[in-house]
Parts: sequence; C-alpha cells; structure tokens
Amino acid sequence: MTGLDTNVLVRYLTQDDPVQSRKANAIIAGAVDRGEPCPINAIVLCELVWVLREAYRLDKPTVIATLEKVLDTAQLVVEQADLARRALDDYCRGRGDFADYLIGWRNRQAGCSDTATFDRALRRSVLFRVL
Repeated sequence: MTGLDTNVLVRYLTQDDPVQSRKANAIIAGAVDRGEPCPINAIVLCELVWVLREAYRLDKPTVIATLEKVLDTAQLVVEQADLARRALDDYCRGRGDFADYLIGWRNRQAGCSDTATFDRALRRSVLFRVL
C-alpha cells in the first residue's frame, strides 16, 4: 500500500504536468489494480486546499467540489474521513480555513471543549473560542 503526498494528489487532480501526472496516475491505477487503497492523511488534505487556493488560485466552490470528490473516491482513503467531512461542511458555511475546522474537529474528538484561537473568522464556530 502506498500513501499519497500532496504533490502527487495535486498532479492526479489537475493533470497539469504531463510527466508527473502520468506517474501519479500510474501509482493510483496500480493500487486500484491490486485492490489496494491510497491513503491520504489529514495534513495532505490541508495542504491540498492551500495549494489549490494559493498556487492555482481556484475559488472556494471549486476547492470544495474537489474535496468532495476526494472524499467520495473509493480508492482514496482519507484519514479520519468523518472529521474531514465535518470540517468540509463548516468550511462550506464558514469564513475560516478548512485546516482550522479540521483542527477544531480533531481537538473536539480528543476531548477538548473548544480550541483557543486569535482568528476572528472563527468567532461563529462552536469549535473555537476567539481570544
């Protein structure tokens, strides 16, 4: 089984570099042929959002649609997918970043009543206490 780094996932999703995209496609296709999942950890999801927003300048609805596809693709197995989906729901409705909401949900799962932050964009989220 082979986990995917952010740059491999980006090449698979964007298909913007013929050489690297072909290699990313081959890794994922090979896993599918062997009946193996391609694990994606939470950090990769956070980096993916950042890369798509900052480097590719994609708008938020496009990034949301991309995350939904990643979460719904059978061969891509996202670490703590239930928390990632909750974070994605909050990201859809809120003003914070996807990574912030994922941090909040992971902290909640760890037993935290809230997560302290200075980020005022999170003031409406029940997951955070803005200092």
